[in-house]
Amino acid sequence: MTISVIKNADIYAEHGVISNGFIYIQNGKLLAVSQSELDFKTDEEISLPAGLKIVPGFIDIHIHGANGADAMDGTEKSLKTMSSFLPSEGTTSFLPTTMTQSPEEIETALRCIHQFSNSDYDGAEIIGVHLEGPFINPSKRGAQPDTHIKQPDLDLFMKWQEASGNTIKLITLAPEMEGALPVIQELCRNGVCVSIGHSDATYEEVVAGIEVGASHVTHFFNGMSGLHHREPGVVGAGLLRKELTVELICDGIHFNQDLIHLVLQSKGLDRIVLITDSMRAKGLKDGQYELGGQAVYVNDNKATLKDGTLAGSIVSMMDCIRLVHSVTNLPFEDIIKLATHNPAKQIGMFDRKGSISQGKDADLVVLNDQLDIVMTICRGKIVYHKPL
Repeated sequence: MTISVIKNADIYAEHGVISNGFIYIQNGKLLAVSQSELDFKTDEEISLPAGLKIVPGFIDIHIHGANGADAMDGTEKSLKTMSSFLPSEGTTSFLPTTMTQSPEEIETALRCIHQFSNSDYDGAEIIGVHLEGPFINPSKRGAQPDTHIKQPDLDLFMKWQEASGNTIKLITLAPEMEGALPVIQELCRNGVCVSIGHSDATYEEVVAGIEVGASHVTHFFNGMSGLHHREPGVVGAGLLRKELTVELICDGIHFNQDLIHLVLQSKGLDRIVLITDSMRAKGLKDGQYELGGQAVYVNDNKATLKDGTLAGSIVSMMDCIRLVHSVTNLPFEDIIKLATHNPAKQIGMFDRKGSISQGKDADLVVLNDQLDIVMTICRGKIVYHKPL
């Protein structure tokens, strides 16, 4: 089989940075990662200009749409649009994320995602589904439409899981809702990562969810009970409980960017996942769009409903990384883990994704010194190259 080699760049590998290293790719996998040239007969050579770095492909586990498409459209065309667009921001795999809609619309979207993910396509890889809602608290619904909000229902979830081809990896729900705890417990037994979100839970109610397996918090600070000195709420539990990993939308809009320091001090680098939570307007100009059947108005990098409620984002994963880098000045190899290593671990895919290591998928992003994306490789294929 064809063997390709990429050389001359600094490689941000799983166990440290390799200066001027070599990456060998075969059949979409990382055959070898080395400081020196190895004795392979290569069929293709990519010799990069000096000063570039290679990092693992980014993994977005919470994304609704991009470039005019949405996961809830229920069409292969929309999924192909998302898959083709995302490598331009360095994302090489993602979880299409659903919205609170009718059971029939959710099922249609899930069946379509399953069908498309099993087809032959280039671009960012669909590695599962994030089911956001409808088992949420109406008082913290945010941009989730309230018409179809439901009490947690295991039978309904299992019907959707079957429609998805057993690919729902992550679910956002509110643990304080009636019947939530046994549902959380059963989902966790079946390998689904349960995330607390759109929730007005007390600290004790969050702890009860943790005790039956909840391990994640959806778009931290947003759509949840806040921190109060007499009631820590979901935010307090997210900061204090080591069992919880938290999602951050680092767009400078969804929360005060100085709070990044607080989250880092409380959670450490291993319990934070960067997400975009982007909707279909990402990559397009300001104007009126749609999310979950609701009009969304995009202006000056902010997406809102008519009443001003934030409705996802239009941020890129690369811009999230840049913001964390500028605010914290942490080593770049540490920040990269928030968009690669951590999400892969949280959804149980670190054996395939999330780092540059022998045997893993050849998902790679080439960056210059200004952190501009020069090239993106998905499963061994160059799918994006910055126009010259």
